[in-house]
Amino acid sequence: MNTKTLMYILKRILLAVVTVWVVITVTFFVMHAVPGGPFVGEKAVTPAVQAAMEAKYGLDKPLGVQYLTYLKDITRFDFGPSLKLRGRNITDIIVDGMKTSIKLGVIAAFIALAFGVVFGSIAALRRNKIIDRIIMIITTAFVSMPSFIMGSLLLIVFSTKLGWLPANGAQKNGLILPVITLSLYPMAYITRLTRSSMLEVLGQDYIRTAKAKGVSGVKIIFGHALKNSLIPVITYFGPMLAYIVTGSLVVEQIFAVPGIGRAFVNSITGRDYPLVMGTTIVLATLIVFMNLVGDVMYKIVDPRITLE
Repeated sequence: MNTKTLMYILKRILLAVVTVWVVITVTFFVMHAVPGGPFVGEKAVTPAVQAAMEAKYGLDKPLGVQYLTYLKDITRFDFGPSLKLRGRNITDIIVDGMKTSIKLGVIAAFIALAFGVVFGSIAALRRNKIIDRIIMIITTAFVSMPSFIMGSLLLIVFSTKLGWLPANGAQKNGLILPVITLSLYPMAYITRLTRSSMLEVLGQDYIRTAKAKGVSGVKIIFGHALKNSLIPVITYFGPMLAYIVTGSLVVEQIFAVPGIGRAFVNSITGRDYPLVMGTTIVLATLIVFMNLVGDVMYKIVDPRITLE
C-alpha cells in the first residue's frame, strides 16, 4: 500500500468519524425536540413518579448537559440502559438484534450478488435475444416493486396459501422468505448494472484486439470483460450490504424477525431515546464503513484507479 492510498484511507476514516458525529448530534436533538416524553402515557405513572424516573435517567438535566454526557459515554461504548425494556442494557439489545439482522443481510446480499452477476452476464451476451428481454422485464418489475409489497405477496402465497414456509421469522426456516424479499431488489439492480457495464466493456478496443488475435471467447469473457465490468458492481455492493442490513426494518416487521429493525421501530414508537440513539449510531457507522470498504475495493480490483 503506497503513501497516497494510505493518506486517502486516513482522510476517509476522519470523514467517517465526523459523519457519525453529525448523525449522533442531529438524532439526539431531533428526538428530544419531539413533544412529549418516554414516560408520557404509561399507566399508573403520576407526575411525581414521572419526575423521579426522569431524574433517575438524567432526563431532568439541561439538554446541553445530557448531550455532553451522552458523547462521553459513547467514547466508552456505553449506550446506557433502555427506558422501556427495564433492566436491559442498550448494547445487549443491539448485539442480540444485529446477530439476526447481519445474518439475514449477508445471506441476502451474496445471493443478490451471485444471481445478479450471472443474469446480467447472460443478458449482455445474449443482447436483444428472448432471454435478454425476459431478464430485463423481470428485473424491471423487481426494481419497481417496494419491499413491503414483495414481502406481503410472498407471505400470502408461500405461507398463508401454500403453507410451505412459516410466517414468523423466529421459527425454523423462518428466514427464507425475508432473505428472498431482501435480495430481489439488489439482485435486479446488479443484473441491470452488470449487463450495461459488460456491454460497454465488450465494445472496447482491447476486446476487439483480443478477438482478432484469436483469444478464446471464454478467456475474453472471464479474463477481461467480466473482471472489468464488475467494477461498478463492487462500487454498489458495499453500500448495498449496509442498505440491506439497515433497510430491513419493514421486512423484519412483516415477517416478525427478531432483528435490530424491530427493536429500532419499537424504540421510535416508544420514545426510548437511548435505544434510538444507539441503534442509529450503529447503523450509521455500518453504512459509512461499508462505503469506505467499497472505495478501497476499487483499488484492489483495478489498480489503474487513483484514490485522491
